[in-house]
Amino acid sequence: MNETLKRGISGAVYIILLLASILYSTESFFILFGIFLIIAVYEFCNLVSIHKVFPIILATAIYAMVTLVSHYNTITANTLNQIFNTDYLIDINIQQLDIVLLVIALVVSIKCILFLFYDNIQKISTSSKYLYLLGYIILPFVFITKISFGINDYNPKIIIGLFILIWTNDTFAYIVGKSIGRTKLFEKISPKKTIEGFLGGILFAILAGYLISKYYIKANPEFSERSILIWTSIAVIVGIAGTIGDLIESKFKRIAGVKDSGSIMPGHGGILDRLDSVIFVAPIIFLFYQILNYVS
Repeated sequence: MNETLKRGISGAVYIILLLASILYSTESFFILFGIFLIIAVYEFCNLVSIHKVFPIILATAIYAMVTLVSHYNTITANTLNQIFNTDYLIDINIQQLDIVLLVIALVVSIKCILFLFYDNIQKISTSSKYLYLLGYIILPFVFITKISFGINDYNPKIIIGLFILIWTNDTFAYIVGKSIGRTKLFEKISPKKTIEGFLGGILFAILAGYLISKYYIKANPEFSERSILIWTSIAVIVGIAGTIGDLIESKFKRIAGVKDSGSIMPGHGGILDRLDSVIFVAPIIFLFYQILNYVS
């Protein structure tokens, strides 16, 4: 099969699967990203050369437990009480839990940035591998699901809008970089990325953020200007943090000596190759939402 056709088909399947799961129900969304998480953990374990069984069990347990206590607290408690014939109440402060998980994810994100920019880091210690696994892979998937709830209930438009911004940034960074790119952004890690492409991606993402707010989110007239400001701000965060996330994954691959994180998507590589931007962006967007919620 022609490589371009293969790439087009696998990309279309990925997008259809993603949109269908997000739009069908909250549960299908949780399940798909749980599957994505397991695959991402498998790929990351291959990149950093650690055994896969414990990381996959750990990732599944954390993702399932946080999801259940955050969104299905009563159902989970009732089910456990029926199974074990008890009368136990799951009393967990979700806001405090979110803050703890967010702090861990952000600290590891800073560690990832240091890992990216320090050239002398060419070997990763065992403790760092598991720290990256927790804060760079597992927790971001938790925050991807939490972002979709915004301030109140599940809103598929939020996560779809976020993916549109990421795809816009990636696409136009490539197009602008290919057309007028001259100045290398970070040649040692990603030789094809340029500063012109980076800036072009952000500008088009800002435009997409405006259009998303105006014609997709369609906030009430009294909140219209605020919504536009929020979505254009998210676009800037996506443009900057998404590019850093892409570069961080590229460094992991460079150290591992591989081109792609996996081969589950013909022509595109692995799940990490598709989600490298969003997993780095997710904790930052979640923090942005918490700040908005606090100041409002």
